[in-house]
Parts: sequence; structure tokens; C-alpha cells
Amino acid sequence: MVITEFLETHMMIDKLKIGSKQLGLVFLAFLMGSDGSYASIPPNVANSDVVEAFVDGVVKASMKNAKSSAGVVAVMKDGEMIFSKGYGFLDVEKRIPVDPNTTLFRPGSISKLFTWVAVMQQVEQGNVDLDVDVNGYLKSLKVANTWPGQPVTLRHIMTHTAGFEDGFLGYLIIDDPSRIMPLEQSLAKYQPQRINPPGVHTAYSNWATALAGLVVEEVSGMSFNDYVQRHIFDTLGMTHSSFLEPLPPQLALNVAKAYGYSQGRYVELNYEIISNFGPAGAAAVSARDMSIFAQALLNGGAVDGKRILKSSTLQQMVDGGFTHDPRVRGMGLGFLKRRYGRDDLEVFGHDGGTTIFSSHLGLSSKENFMLFSSFGGPGAKEVHSTFVKSFYDEFFPSEASKVDPPADFFERGKRYEGTYHSWRSSFTKIESLLRLITSLKVVLLPDNTLMIGGKRYVEIDTNLFQEADDNGRIAFQEDVNGKITGLVIDGFGVMQFYRAPFYETGQFIMLSLGSVLLVFMHVLLQAVYRRREFNTLVAFERKAVVASTLLAATHFSFLTFSAVGASGGLIALMYDVPLTLQIALIFPILAALLTLYHIYCTFQVLRHGGLEGPRALARLIVVNLAGLYMVWFYSYWNLLGFNYFS
Repeated sequence: MVITEFLETHMMIDKLKIGSKQLGLVFLAFLMGSDGSYASIPPNVANSDVVEAFVDGVVKASMKNAKSSAGVVAVMKDGEMIFSKGYGFLDVEKRIPVDPNTTLFRPGSISKLFTWVAVMQQVEQGNVDLDVDVNGYLKSLKVANTWPGQPVTLRHIMTHTAGFEDGFLGYLIIDDPSRIMPLEQSLAKYQPQRINPPGVHTAYSNWATALAGLVVEEVSGMSFNDYVQRHIFDTLGMTHSSFLEPLPPQLALNVAKAYGYSQGRYVELNYEIISNFGPAGAAAVSARDMSIFAQALLNGGAVDGKRILKSSTLQQMVDGGFTHDPRVRGMGLGFLKRRYGRDDLEVFGHDGGTTIFSSHLGLSSKENFMLFSSFGGPGAKEVHSTFVKSFYDEFFPSEASKVDPPADFFERGKRYEGTYHSWRSSFTKIESLLRLITSLKVVLLPDNTLMIGGKRYVEIDTNLFQEADDNGRIAFQEDVNGKITGLVIDGFGVMQFYRAPFYETGQFIMLSLGSVLLVFMHVLLQAVYRRREFNTLVAFERKAVVASTLLAATHFSFLTFSAVGASGGLIALMYDVPLTLQIALIFPILAALLTLYHIYCTFQVLRHGGLEGPRALARLIVVNLAGLYMVWFYSYWNLLGFNYFS
């Protein structure tokens, strides 16, 4: 959001209660950095008044509209805190306001940065090597030897190229402290499959990050939580930070509570527990403490003489890593390299999301700059996405270079069309079906551009595309035969996509599944309509009709129980697998058995010449085909059996 849009949409005095001083500051910001004719210089991010005016305007309005209960923003430049402010309440009922110095937020995957620092501390001490088999450091757990001769290393883990599938259903985040277990037990119980050889594909992995935390435990002889507390939090003086769940009593009073929103009021929810994968996301941190940590990262690993890493080690973490294409930003060693603001800003850091909180930590060594934000409540993600992008666009704007599509692109553009799925997916559990709703569709447009995820892209180099109206980039990948196999997005180094085969596309699934369900609906209607004729059939004919009816009823029962089980949304499914969904998984097994029985009944009818006319026989054959398709569907998407972690 630029400041002119800010003025147009957010400067109503009666709504935002902005005083005359703030109006003057916003007007000054407009003069300094609008897109209009007054000036082309962006507003000064080191001016606390200008920053406050902008942040207040965006955050207050966004939080109100999205029902976000609490938020915090901190901006640091050249080692000085330019702006630090809390929004909303850490306790809505008691009206306790957010304090940026003491209120703890749940930064989600930003927690991983503490884990990566802990790993690199062990590298500095010579206790671990990034490029040896991680199993050599593990005593209570071993990574499966799925790819002989290709072990998983800490470098693979830190760049999210270890090759693990992803998952979450019923275990990643919980809200019952009684389900907390030791880290090694949790990782053993929920170990994902290695679906790719290491070092080939990027696929974000919470499990692998937690495994890195277990390595720290094994080589240091301390629990991960105690290690981070002593060697990072205590070292830097981060007094309002912890990985412990539930929080220690002295900190629990200051944490921003988790809230939902129902019937016009906030409803308090249980504290989110990520302890079973703690190194991947269990931290609770205040904005002040996060700023201290950020200052250490920007200052060569030390703050006020308190050092957590060598400067050369930090540089290795930023410069090292992995990329599929050097023309787009990839991964550092643990750090995400983001596309925010102008290109030379070179933002690195991490974003994080729990079911309740959405957070951002962005760092720029070039500008010696930090932005930290965290928002809670049902609209946290909306506020987060609105604020973060608007902040960088305002204070570090990039000059979008308009590019014209090549006149001959339409001739070769078809090779890019298709559906693309993220490698960050489940491939052996029931949540694998989610690939159908998280895919990217690439469509060739008549104006020689590609439509990707709702944005138009123009070819600027071989297999490289840029947004038509912005600087975002996407690089496609091809195999040795020149066939397009996937794509990567600039600024999302852990989000590699593969080109889906036709049977993994939403169009195919919807068309085929819809057709099959129409067949089974017809079977049920026929059973009702012709129920009086049923007793006139001979025994083997009645068995065929009963088999058809039961088969149809079984499939619709699966859909009904699945819909009820999923009705609570993804957040509820993270906490536990509902009983209705567990019951739903009984029906694919029954359907597979009934399909075999139905085929047997069809052969009996053919053998004895039963049923009147070819149409009746054709119906049985069509039902067989529909049944076999559903068996394939259930099997392919891991719905045939109880394929989830209990």
C-alpha cells in the first residue's frame, strides 16, 4: 500500500481517531513518498514519527476489519529502535494492552532461526559437521535408509532439501498438555516418508527441523529448550522468551492469549502446543527480545559484547544454502531469502504462522534494518499479509520495470501450461488430497503472457518470467528432454512445485468423480423406483441389485462422514483426527470389498443369462467400472486404509 491509498482509505478521523499532529505527520509522509507528483523519494524509515503514522494507519484499520485481537510491530535501523508499539489486548476480557517490551507472541516458524543458530554453534565447536549422515549424531532415533548411499545431512535439513514428505493431521499442533512427549519419542512416532533423494527438491519440513533440534540435544547433553535458553536467550539478555510449553508462570501472565471470534465477541482458545516438534515452532517471544536477537544477527553475531555466533558463521548462513535457479532467490542455511522491497534490499529472515498467530522477521544487512511484526486472532493472517507487503512497498519501494511480451511467445507458451503441486505435501497419508486445493494453475493467455496464480507473467529469458506489473519472478524447470517439470518462485525458496500428471489435476478429479457419483446416484434412485420388481428377480439377480445398491450407499456414506469430519476446518484437524473422519475411512475398505463382490455378481448374471435386456447388463458393467475407479481413487490418495498418525 502506498501512502496515497492510505490517505484515501484510512484517514477518517472519527474511525481512526487521528489527532492533528498525526494528520500533519501523515501529510508529511505523503509529501516525502507518494506516487504522485510531489516527490519520488520514499519516506525515511529512520523517522519514528513517519513510521508510526504509517503503521498506525495500516495496522489499526486492518486489525479492526479482520478481528485481530493483538498485534505488535518493531522497526530497527542502524542498531537503534526506531519504532516499537503494541496494538490491541493480550487479554481482551481484562483489557490488558499489548506491551512490545513484555508481551510474548507466538512467532511460529521464526522459532527455526534459534534452532539453526544452535546447530551452527555446535558446528563452531566441532561437535557436528553439516555434510555427514545425521544418523551419526542420533542415539534414540534413526532416519530411514530409503535411499541407500544418499544419507540426510544437516545441510539438507537447513535448506529443506532432505526429501521428506510433509504432514500435520492430528499431531503437528495440539492443545492438550497431556499429549506432550519427549522430542525423540515424538519424532520416532511421526517420522515421515523420504519421498525424494536428498539435495534434489525443496520441501519445507517441520519434522526435519525438529530433528536438527534433537541433534543439538544429543551432542550437547542438554534438552533443546534448556540449551536455547542458556546459550541464546540468557546470553543475549532475552528475558521474555521461552520454548517451554506451557509457559513458566512468570511469563504466562504476559503472553498474548489465543482468541477466536464468534457471535460478535472474542472467545478464548487453549494455548497452542508445538512441543512435540518444539524446535520447529514452539517459541514465545516479545518484540523487544526479537529485536535483540535480530541485532545480533545484523551485528556479526554479537550484541554489547555478548556473542552467539562468529561473524563468518553468520555470513555462511546467509550466503550458503541452495537454489534451483540462480536467477531467483533460494534458501540460505536456514534463512529464507525474501522478495520484499527493492532488489538490493536483500531481505532475509523468516515468517511464521500458527493456527492463531502470523509473524514476520525481515532483516537487511545492506540497510542494517529489521522489521518484526506479529498478529493474533482469527484475522491474523489477513493483517499480516496486508501490513508486511505494504510496509516494504512504502519505505523500500521497487521500481517495477514494465516488460513487453515477446511477439512469438504464443508459439511455445503451451509447453508451460498445466497444474503444478508443491513438493511440500503428504504423499502417503490422507492429507495428500490437499494438493488439489493448494496447486498453481498456469494458463497461456492470448496476449502472449502466462496467468499464474491470478497474476500475469511475461517471458524475459529462457524459462524465466516476470510479473507484468511488478518485479516478481518465476523460473520453470525442464528435464534433459526439454520437457517442463516444475517451477520455483522468487522469494519462496522452500516452495518448489512439480508439474502434476493429468490424474492429479482438479479438473480430472472433479469430472471423473462427478461422473462416478452420478452413476451411483442413479443406482440408488433405481433401487427406490423399482423396489416392487425386486422380489420378482431370481436369487443371483437380487444379489447383483443388492451389491449395486450397497456399493453406491457406501460411497455416499464415505462422502457424508468425511464432510462432517472436515467441517471444523483445518485448524481443528491439526489438533486431532475427529471420530467421524475415522469412521469415514471404514467405507473405502468396504467399497473395495463390495466392488469385488459386485464383479462376481456380474459374472453370475452373465453366466446364467439373468436380467432383462442389454441395458440392465450394461448398468452392471458401468457400476463395475465406477467401482474400480473409486478403488483407484481411494488407493491413490491414501484413503484406502487408516493412513494417518493416531
